Amino acid sequence: MLGFTRAQSAGFVLMVAILLAAPFVAYPIFLMQVMCYALFAMGANLLMGYIGLLSLGQAAFFGMGGYVGGYAVQSLHLTPELGVVLGGLTGAAIGVVFGWLAIRRQTIYFAMITLALAQFVNFFAVQDTGFTGGENGMQNIPRGKLFGMVALGPDLHLYAFTLVIFLAGFLFAHRVIHSPFGQVVKAIRENESRAISLGYKVDQYKWIIFIIAAFLAGIAGALNALVTKIVTLTDVGNVTSAIVVLMVLVGGIGTVFGPLIGAAIVIAMQYYLASFSDWVTVIQGVIFIACVLLFRRGVVGEFAAKLKLSL
Repeated sequence: MLGFTRAQSAGFVLMVAILLAAPFVAYPIFLMQVMCYALFAMGANLLMGYIGLLSLGQAAFFGMGGYVGGYAVQSLHLTPELGVVLGGLTGAAIGVVFGWLAIRRQTIYFAMITLALAQFVNFFAVQDTGFTGGENGMQNIPRGKLFGMVALGPDLHLYAFTLVIFLAGFLFAHRVIHSPFGQVVKAIRENESRAISLGYKVDQYKWIIFIIAAFLAGIAGALNALVTKIVTLTDVGNVTSAIVVLMVLVGGIGTVFGPLIGAAIVIAMQYYLASFSDWVTVIQGVIFIACVLLFRRGVVGEFAAKLKLSL
């Protein structure tokens, strides 16, 4: 099924079934945020898990995708699907520039360049109060009407829209990973020198993956803006970049389903540990340490390794 292994096909069917039933037993806003951040994490997973690049600036694409998507719906009165597309294209456009500047470096140097470039975007968001709202953020973003006909105000309507976008992004990421292009990307991760000797233009492959990751982040940011009705400086901040890295690591780096599981765990902690006030970060830290010690390959990675499955 669409290039899935048997285990992945079963996992995909189970995932779809759970997501279809979930809004009737859980808080839809929470579920939609999980899917938004899972999309975000899928892009980071393409970089970290399949080509071996750690980006510490993914929030730049997520946040600016949110700002542009929110502005398109709120000020330009465009339909929500156009807002999401513009958010994705914004992320990709920034990714073209940032990727071109960063891909010539490796390991910690690549990570630090992406972090520095993201700070430029954060500075812009703070200073340009006319567009981003500065410290007040962009508030009261309307959900609008899908194709100008179906109102997305009701949570279940927006949930269905979010689910379709998430599944499309999931299948797109899976196809990228398992395409001939994806096989070359994996070869670059395993042995870059050999890939170069075989005639592959390694920097171009890295650049394309970087742009794809930025595109997914931009879509996730625009979609999250519709869900929460607000975009703030946090969305373009270093904390958000760190959170998406944690999602990938906790869920399982280099796995298809890891980003979703990682996003579910992290967002669930943010929602359900909020009552512990100042102890939230301490509890989160303990849980993350436990995950690193007990699940070295992430939750999905360990599960797949024990059952000898490809997930």
